[in-house]
Amino acid sequence: MSYSDYEVVIGLEVHSELKTKTKIFCSCTTEFGGEPNTHCCPICTGMPGTLPKLNEKVVEYAIKAGLAMDCNINEFSKQDRKNYFYPDLPKAYQVSQYDLPLCYEGEIEIEVNGEMKKIRINRIHIEEDAGKLIHESGEGSIVDYNRCGVPLIEIVTEPDFRSSEDVRVFLEKLRTILLYADVSDCKMNEGSLRCDVNLSIRKKGNTELGTRTEMKNMNSFNYAVKAIQYEAKRQIKVIENGDKVIQETRRWDESKGITVSMRSKEEAHDYRYFPEPDLMPIITSKERIEEIRSSLPVMPDSRVRRYVDEYKITEYDARLIAASRNMADYFEKAVIDVKNKKAVANWIITEIYSRLDEEQKEQAKIPFEPAVLTELVNLIEDGTISNSIGKKVFAECWETGKRPGEIVEEKGLKQISDDGQLQSLVKEVIDANPKAVNDYLSGKQAAIGALVGQMMKATKGKANPKMVNELLREAIGKLNN
Repeated sequence: MSYSDYEVVIGLEVHSELKTKTKIFCSCTTEFGGEPNTHCCPICTGMPGTLPKLNEKVVEYAIKAGLAMDCNINEFSKQDRKNYFYPDLPKAYQVSQYDLPLCYEGEIEIEVNGEMKKIRINRIHIEEDAGKLIHESGEGSIVDYNRCGVPLIEIVTEPDFRSSEDVRVFLEKLRTILLYADVSDCKMNEGSLRCDVNLSIRKKGNTELGTRTEMKNMNSFNYAVKAIQYEAKRQIKVIENGDKVIQETRRWDESKGITVSMRSKEEAHDYRYFPEPDLMPIITSKERIEEIRSSLPVMPDSRVRRYVDEYKITEYDARLIAASRNMADYFEKAVIDVKNKKAVANWIITEIYSRLDEEQKEQAKIPFEPAVLTELVNLIEDGTISNSIGKKVFAECWETGKRPGEIVEEKGLKQISDDGQLQSLVKEVIDANPKAVNDYLSGKQAAIGALVGQMMKATKGKANPKMVNELLREAIGKLNN
């Protein structure tokens, strides 16, 4: 058996909780946490006689997400009942959308190993979240309905993925888009972003899709990657052994590193969809759609192109910065009054990112305004301080919140660029280091570094390194002559 003879085919259903303050059909809070069953009411727990009322913000956010993914928007849409029984669904049906979703036919472009791929978005629809089952060891299960009725969008892709890496890159890109659009907090640890993975395999060259399995509720990019890799190999083994893959729903067992069967996979007709009788159709005018479109920020791909073309930074650095809307906004403010915009990017990537964890990077939790970074870069660029002194100034700005110019003045950190003062120091350093001088004269170019280091030590790092280098080479050249 050779795994290379097979091709994996994957489609995703990504669920993202919307960051509205209240639930989709009632005024209960969507705040995460709280004591079990304290963020719910008769409407979201499906008590008889209650009537839902659609939260308008949910429609706005769903359309906004759709536009960010280049989707078409249905001006006439409706909601449907998806009927199934499960303990975390108190109504025994979920209000979702079936044949007339809000958004359809979009796409997201990703780059995997240098190759550009377009992932088609089949649809984006709104629906209500279910509650949460909590399994007590040896004591059965309990249910928390706090999450019931929290608004979701479900993003359904076409089966355009061919590897776990495709999926990982797509999910990271999708998360960035949702954060840019400001419709979800995408906190996977809180269940705000999770996906179902539909996977089948087929012999390379075949066009017919194989029997798929669905892996539910992946709330980690890493888990999704591992589950895909395992499940693809499992299905290949099944086929190679002469058996058939069963269409079923499976889950990822992280402790065992395997996928486990949960139940047979339902088809759409099993859910007996029908229009939700208690809710009116959703009608959205062209004017309203354009109004929502105009509220979108410049998206990450556009920013990356501008940073590369206008600011002359590398595409890799541009993508690191543009990955967070907050950091990209910070960067764009910091470069306004700076000639060397690449230097600003370098400071963010090397100094700021090294001090932040992933969540702090996303939120751009920097203890000083962009103008402080602007000032620091300009002090280095105009020769007031050296880059090495700049790092010390940066560290103090981070700790104290003081302005760079203030720190430089207080501590007397201005770079020494006086030719006469440096000339006398050059003579002293050359006289004190004859071996390094002889090494340099004998062709060992690296020896100049030792002499520069002595100059910087003598001036406590304040000497202009470019001038020092030039003066040393000039003075040694005269000695040689």
